Amino acid sequence: MNIIESITADSQFISLEYFPPKTRQDWPAFFQTVQRLARLNPLFASVTYGAGGSTNADTLDIVTRLQQEHGLETMAHLTCIGAKIEEVAQFLDDLTAAGVSNVLALRGDLPQDGTVATPLPSPLRYASDLVSMIRSSFPGMGIGVAGYPEVHPEAENVESDLAFLKMKLDRGADFAITQLFFDNELYHSFVKRARTAGVSKPIIPGILPVVSLKVIKRIVSLCGATIPADFLAKLEQADRDGGAAAVQKIGVAHARQQAQELLASGVPGVHIYTLNRAEVVLELVEGLEMK
Repeated sequence: MNIIESITADSQFISLEYFPPKTRQDWPAFFQTVQRLARLNPLFASVTYGAGGSTNADTLDIVTRLQQEHGLETMAHLTCIGAKIEEVAQFLDDLTAAGVSNVLALRGDLPQDGTVATPLPSPLRYASDLVSMIRSSFPGMGIGVAGYPEVHPEAENVESDLAFLKMKLDRGADFAITQLFFDNELYHSFVKRARTAGVSKPIIPGILPVVSLKVIKRIVSLCGATIPADFLAKLEQADRDGGAAAVQKIGVAHARQQAQELLASGVPGVHIYTLNRAEVVLELVEGLEMK
């Protein structure tokens, strides 16, 4: 089933994002995490896809198992940068054969090892190109895309960034999931601008619980997100006083407050970047009130 068919105005949801473990030896623990979080009844579970398609085989195997063995509606991330149309089509064929009917269409990041040349020879240079290709060649596939509350780091300005989001949705994407953010006003302002620009499809907020000060500083430096000064100060104080455990406690509490306030404001649902950490997610969602 396409995810968009399950997003309704009279009920809210949580959805979960996983990343493929680095080695197959880590898979048993990973699927234990999936099983523990399955009791949260997520509307869907997404699985990331490495830069340049570096983990596409693992992504395919994992979404297949989540769909067939764990009974989860799954969404495979699919990046197009440096990819050939035939390779993308084969991946989509494999997803269809596995019963997976949703993808998150992304441009993707250049691999840090420089294995993808720039400029790219492929006609699939942007997420909007990928959306068009999927919609024309795989019309039954559900498609999600990414949105950036604080503007994509490569965008010229706010207006052009919104124009690209609208283009992706107009070309056939069903909904958008936002990049992480730590101030809910950024999300609300983003949605308001998008609606003014003519975007009418669902925009799902993406929430990341902070579990490491070092890691979150690296993540925000790459994706263009910012950490509010007061929140950063709390994290740094926690790191000095209690180390990683204290940082995680502050980070999860902040994410939980974000999620509850967003749900209370009427968002369609909340997409949680799980970091493959069951305990963190369970603590985050405990007691969340949803309609």
